[in-house]
Amino acid sequence: MPDDPKTLVSTEWLAKHLKDPDLRILDASWYLPDEGRDAKAEYNEAHIPGARFFDIDEISDARSDLPHMAPPVEKFMSRMRAMGVGDGHQVVVYDGAGLFSAARVWWLFKLMGQENIAVLDGGLPKWVAEGNATEDMPPIPRDRHMTVRVQNQLVRDVTQVAQASKLGSPQIVDARAPARFRGDAPEPREGLRAGHIPGARNVFFATLLNEDKTMKSPAEISTIFEAAGVDLDKPIITTCGSGVTASILALALERVGHPDWSLYDGSWTEWGMFPTVSVATGEA
Repeated sequence: MPDDPKTLVSTEWLAKHLKDPDLRILDASWYLPDEGRDAKAEYNEAHIPGARFFDIDEISDARSDLPHMAPPVEKFMSRMRAMGVGDGHQVVVYDGAGLFSAARVWWLFKLMGQENIAVLDGGLPKWVAEGNATEDMPPIPRDRHMTVRVQNQLVRDVTQVAQASKLGSPQIVDARAPARFRGDAPEPREGLRAGHIPGARNVFFATLLNEDKTMKSPAEISTIFEAAGVDLDKPIITTCGSGVTASILALALERVGHPDWSLYDGSWTEWGMFPTVSVATGEA
């Protein structure tokens, strides 16, 4: 699959464009607490030259009790201005896991009406494995204005998802591991019921990635979705634990040319604690 500056670019592409004056690189590494990794400390130690650190938990909606919900427009704009990311820039976002949390920031930029944003395929591990340079000094950003036009069709709330669950449309696709989807494995966050949204299909995000954490080809992606009972000709809402890996499904759908998708931002962290919505267990 060729490089696409609106979805996914290779490490070769980034190496070739690294010195482009309008390129902005973001390190969006984020890890679950049980992984014992400090994303900011790792960034300070080594990052792709010129990369700024994008803190997913900080650049979020502080008014919400849910983790890293999409931030208000004003907060996003002010944080991007301070980071020197704005109009006319091509943004490439990566993470330290390969292809994980970077997709969340790709979705967030899309939500804010930004088109020229791509995820680095294979992320920092692939970049380093190929012998490319890293540095430990953060860049000195210059303020840059960003024009934001929120794309509300790319995000869904609990009411809209409950309606989709009841009506069977749009389709709901859950990115969590099969055991969590079935309700056989405990949730990593306390106080959540186990299981899935009634009517949801399960496409575990890891099945969309190769061993080196690059994304599979569009043909392979389509096959995986279809095998899970998803109709790629119909609208889709993606969901997961807290809106991170659901973004990988969204990126994959964009790669196969499926434009009619949205993301449930609250995901299972919200649904699993909402007492008035029902929970299903077992296979889809």
